Amino acid sequence: QVQLVESGGGLVQPGGSLRLSCAASGFILDYYVIGWFRQAPGKEREGVSCISSSDGVTYYADSVKGRFTISRDNAKDTVYLQMNSLKPEDAAVYYCAAVPGLFSVCALTPYEYDSWGQGTQVTVSS
Repeated sequence: QVQLVESGGGLVQPGGSLRLSCAASGFILDYYVIGWFRQAPGKEREGVSCISSSDGVTYYADSVKGRFTISRDNAKDTVYLQMNSLKPEDAAVYYCAAVPGLFSVCALTPYEYDSWGQGTQVTVSS
């Protein structure tokens, strides 16, 4: 059974940093594409970043490029999202998601993914 558990969210001041973790269990992380998504109240879920399975190719939404970094540690079955220079508009519930397959690309569209975590809240406020 595929299970994803996010952690690391919290309250941070504008300009601060957080590192989110997505712990995977029930499957071999090496063979899955992982994406990070976020959803703010009243808004649609949007793709933030993703990392491919076969060679670790990464993609970022324009709104987070240069500030966020996704990485994966297959030995620890964990994917990370390092978020720096956080802005109030980054506040949202952040979700990680997985889809099986060996791909050298990944997508930032939610419907491409079939397993989701429960989310972790990120609040950016002074």
